[in-house]
Amino acid sequence: MERSIKIGHCYLRFAVACLTGGLLPVSTHATTPTEDVQKTVAEWAKVRTETTRLESDWVWQQTLMQSTLDALQGRARQLEGKRTELEARTAEERRETAELTARQQAMKEAEADAARHLRQLSERLVQMRAWLPPRLSAALELPYRTLVTPETGTSERMRQAMAILNRCVQFNRIVSPGEEMIAVPNSDKRLMEVVYWGLSHGYALDRVAGEAYLGAPTEAGWTWTPLPGMARQIARLLVASRDKAEPVFVLVPAQANDPVALNPKL
Repeated sequence: MERSIKIGHCYLRFAVACLTGGLLPVSTHATTPTEDVQKTVAEWAKVRTETTRLESDWVWQQTLMQSTLDALQGRARQLEGKRTELEARTAEERRETAELTARQQAMKEAEADAARHLRQLSERLVQMRAWLPPRLSAALELPYRTLVTPETGTSERMRQAMAILNRCVQFNRIVSPGEEMIAVPNSDKRLMEVVYWGLSHGYALDRVAGEAYLGAPTEAGWTWTPLPGMARQIARLLVASRDKAEPVFVLVPAQANDPVALNPKL
């Protein structure tokens, strides 16, 4: 029995020596086996305590990180849902914006096309002025002056062009008697009685000289042509046109030319 105890004690001392030799630094001074065991147990206890603390910290941090990850994933899902909802809500607005952009572009193109046509119309109106009756041409001096001014805007140019056209249409629907200065061939301007049959033609009478004239558009513009021997008939026509006599039939020459035929550029 004593021999077994001794053998066990020897094994214990050998195991402690091995343990202390592997885990603890070699001491420069001799220690007892009991001290070696105590030091080993103390170091093991420290290691175990630190390991337990690290494991606890890791479990806590893992739980925290998992909770944070779950919260972030939930937030991401919410943001994804909001993004989908926002895309659905703004899809109609984007479509309307695209339609408005296309409509605006079409309006710009239409405006440019209208401005081009308006410039062409203005040029034709300016060319047409030479074929207008002198009274009407003089009355349209201001609209024509504005029309040919390069600084005139599109809206103002349109307004003046419509004023010229409306005035021409109105003048063409009525018989217009009156007096005005007439420039006849080979003579200075003279004050004469005139009457216009719309835009087509007109008659002028110089009562002092006893001369009558027919006015109409020609290739050179509005021209007064002498009517020899027609002064009496033109006088009767003028009296009737002013409602100073009963209406009667008066046979007078007439000439009606199409300004477009005279100038194909119109």
